[in-house]
Amino acid sequence: MMNAAAFGKEYNDLMSAFQARLTDPALGELFRRDGDVFFRRCALVLWKEDGPLTQDHADLYNAMGRTVAVPPETLQSLADQMGPLREPPFWTRMKGTPDVAQAFLALLSQTLDLLVRAADSKSQAVQPYLDSLGGKAPIPTESPAPAGADSPRPQAEPEPEPTLEALLAELDDLCGLETVKADVRSLINLVKVRRLREEAGLPVPPMSLHLVFQGNPGTGKTTVARLLARLYKAMGVLSQGQLVEVDRSGLVAGYVGQTALKTQEVIQKALGGVLFLDEAYALAPQDNPNDFGREAIETLLKAMEDHRRDFIVIVAGYTGEMDRFIHSNPGLESRFNKYLTFADYDGQQLMEIFRSLCRKNGYTLTEEAGTRAAEGFLTLYENRDENFGNAREVRNLFETAIARQADRVAEMENPTREDLMTLTVEDLEVEGWS
Repeated sequence: MMNAAAFGKEYNDLMSAFQARLTDPALGELFRRDGDVFFRRCALVLWKEDGPLTQDHADLYNAMGRTVAVPPETLQSLADQMGPLREPPFWTRMKGTPDVAQAFLALLSQTLDLLVRAADSKSQAVQPYLDSLGGKAPIPTESPAPAGADSPRPQAEPEPEPTLEALLAELDDLCGLETVKADVRSLINLVKVRRLREEAGLPVPPMSLHLVFQGNPGTGKTTVARLLARLYKAMGVLSQGQLVEVDRSGLVAGYVGQTALKTQEVIQKALGGVLFLDEAYALAPQDNPNDFGREAIETLLKAMEDHRRDFIVIVAGYTGEMDRFIHSNPGLESRFNKYLTFADYDGQQLMEIFRSLCRKNGYTLTEEAGTRAAEGFLTLYENRDENFGNAREVRNLFETAIARQADRVAEMENPTREDLMTLTVEDLEVEGWS
């Protein structure tokens, strides 16, 4: 078998060279997210044909890109669940660009050959699989374009990455959340100063960037998490800056041993970015100490340690429930020591969100409707209970209002542009406002 370090270098060089050819930012992000996962699955399909997987196979597997270290027994369990080689998840998108499709087929051929050589595999599945994809690929011909034909359009340049200042301005533009904004800026300042101390040769104490977001639904937790991932990318803390959002159902499987594998797949997609775990407390139910969620927690904790320089986890949920969750496991307590509290939006802030939705969607409020809405949101806030949805409530009321407006305008014979845009008091007479 090939040495794992040499294999890993050859594999990663192939991936990097292909990644550099992807000028479409969306396609580049798709390949960064799913490429290694796809090729690791290919490896298992090919290698399992030769018999039981060994530590040598595990060493090769763990050298492929950024991965959570997997022992041979777990690798064998994962391989047993693999069917035949399948079409890559990004292939449909790549087929729309012939040059990219041709380059990927070349990469695929080289990588599958490398997987076979590295493990001394006797698999015969590679060529039939390549033939099946090659038959679908729109391979460009080398014949010259006919006279008078338009020159091919150059591919669009990828959009520049947003600067730290632009992202902080985006943070400031969010409605409310003043305490959260201050906490995020404090985190950014802490990271900046740590960098300066490192450059000055000063000692830098260990610091966890994993976070607990606590608060009611609709208070902007996901929005801030996505923005924080981009901020950390801009500062060089994270290599990719993507946000992978998941809840219990995305991590926990129904059978023993499968939860760790399911959780590892999610972690692979989040490496280089932020894993946002909503309603995290559902992983540690009080009434079932043997719940499979505990396995997901242990897998996450290991990944947080193994990839602490390029992987951040944010857990979110109701305040009381999150306190219980963090204290349910000593490993969680040691890694999550920063809390951001998302307060409910007050009546004035709810109205501001409503006006923002109107502006973004091309609607205006009459003066009377604006007064009515402001009163309605104040009442909604004062009468809120534990199920209050904050910004989600605003969006639901906005959608109900525009549906009522549509019913009203549809009865007009020749509605004007102003009619199509205006929301009146009649449109705002919906349940929940009084």
